[in-house]
Amino acid sequence: MTQQYVTEALVLSVRDMGEADRLVMLFSREHGKLSAAAYGSRRPRSRLAGTVQSFAQVSVSLMPGRNLDTIGQCEVKRSFRELREDIVLMTYAAFLSELVAELWPDRSPEPSAYDVLMFSFELLSERNPRLVSLAAAWQLLALAGFHPEYERCVVCGQLLTLPAFFDSCAGGGVCPTCEHGGMQPLDDAVCGFIDRLLNLNWQQPPAFKVTGAVLLQAEKILIEFIAHRLERPLKSIRFIQMMKGTERLEER
Repeated sequence: MTQQYVTEALVLSVRDMGEADRLVMLFSREHGKLSAAAYGSRRPRSRLAGTVQSFAQVSVSLMPGRNLDTIGQCEVKRSFRELREDIVLMTYAAFLSELVAELWPDRSPEPSAYDVLMFSFELLSERNPRLVSLAAAWQLLALAGFHPEYERCVVCGQLLTLPAFFDSCAGGGVCPTCEHGGMQPLDDAVCGFIDRLLNLNWQQPPAFKVTGAVLLQAEKILIEFIAHRLERPLKSIRFIQMMKGTERLEER
């Protein structure tokens, strides 16, 4: 007989389903990405009403099903309400949630990815959300096996001397000799910035400054890298692009 189980999870997304139900995508440390139905949760008197909300950290009781698990009980551990009430924070949180949903298949646990997502949700409202989401995205890609290579040219294998270029399709730096057009420039400042993001300590995040030009270039490389790895752009990226600026950013 199929057993009910309880897990702690972050809510990646919530969609209406039918007349009174919701389809909830969860990301659990122990079980990975899960899709579950919250039946009746849109009814005001439902015990699930107000608990299954995007970006919340929840303790959820699930009954396995053939296509969807069913949510029996749900307790909010951390609401992260600010991520739903501020349009900028919501956009970055949605971007990271969508990235996690695309990078990992169902029921493929990745505890480190759960930790990165949890830390980023905590810091989005406390530090510069643009930098927080950029660091989290680079680290999530690396955890999924897409760590950028910029020590050697990914085409000829020679040690990479900067300035060079970044080939999003190959996933790394390319020397000027092997560059074939359409690649993003990669210099010491951009490479160093990406490296700092990849190695960011979430428990003691440092304060640092970055120029708008370096930030924009790191974002361009990331967006192209994601599109090539996933073979399509993320839906949330177009909303982020609407908010981008070129000012000098100081980490809060």
